[in-house]
Amino acid sequence: MTKMIAMLKRRVGMTHADFVNHYTNTRRPLLESIPETQRLVKGFVVSFPVTAPQYGEPSYDAVVEMWFDSMDDLDGLFFSENVKNKVDPDHKNFIDLSAFGRVVAYEEIFK
Repeated sequence: MTKMIAMLKRRVGMTHADFVNHYTNTRRPLLESIPETQRLVKGFVVSFPVTAPQYGEPSYDAVVEMWFDSMDDLDGLFFSENVKNKVDPDHKNFIDLSAFGRVVAYEEIFK
């Protein structure tokens, strides 16, 4: 299983609540609306970090995890015309792209 993990930081001037609202009500439906997501994504989880007193402020406003059967499926989504033309333009509305982080990994489950 191939996994893509993205760490998202809200754009300057946006509150965390506004970020969560945009992600939940605009971004996720936009991503889910394209056929490549329906066909290629096997799992999709978004975590919104919270402040934990003994761990300091979160570095990111969201951690997105997506699972794919293969690297070809991951590429099929992220290099599709629908992502380039419909999903990617939304980045500027809520993400600080200078703080964006992404990891593509092979997932091995131990437990």
